[in-house]
Amino acid sequence: MKVTNRSLHRDIAYFYVGLIIAFSFSGIILNHRQDWYPMNYTYDSQEVALALPAEKEITKEFLITATKDFNAEYDGHRIRNGSLRVYFKDNGILDMKLTDTKGTLEFKRKVPIIGHSMYLHKSTNNFWIWYSDIFGVAMLIIAITGMLIPAGKNGFKKRGWKLALLGMLFPLLFLILFP
Repeated sequence: MKVTNRSLHRDIAYFYVGLIIAFSFSGIILNHRQDWYPMNYTYDSQEVALALPAEKEITKEFLITATKDFNAEYDGHRIRNGSLRVYFKDNGILDMKLTDTKGTLEFKRKVPIIGHSMYLHKSTNNFWIWYSDIFGVAMLIIAITGMLIPAGKNGFKKRGWKLALLGMLFPLLFLILFP
């Protein structure tokens, strides 16, 4: 089998088509995560009552005892800016102000498929980092071989270079104008 720019371009694109689609969707969603964040959506929310002691007395032991009726297993907590957040092992989160006696207990899940594909963008697993680096190299090969595929009157030498230059201009302008 003869390896050509066209066959290399085609075969690498075929191999990575699933990852290209997953990264495309999750990248678009990450760009709009302030509007919609499918890594976790609330599937159950309830108001709960919890009488809090003084801030220095809010300990792990206190919270385990105080939240035992919430049907959720304590996983950790934090106090910040006058608010308490308690984390539970089953993706539950309790939020309340230190001055209130009521808070909101929410249970969250990932949106199937889309929420899970976003994990690919955020993973710090060593195997995945190497695989993603190889994917990045493959994308460079796809881009370069795509430019070198002879296409007659509409090839890279005729008009392709103009489109490529225009395509590179947008990220450069963004980096210059919005550092």
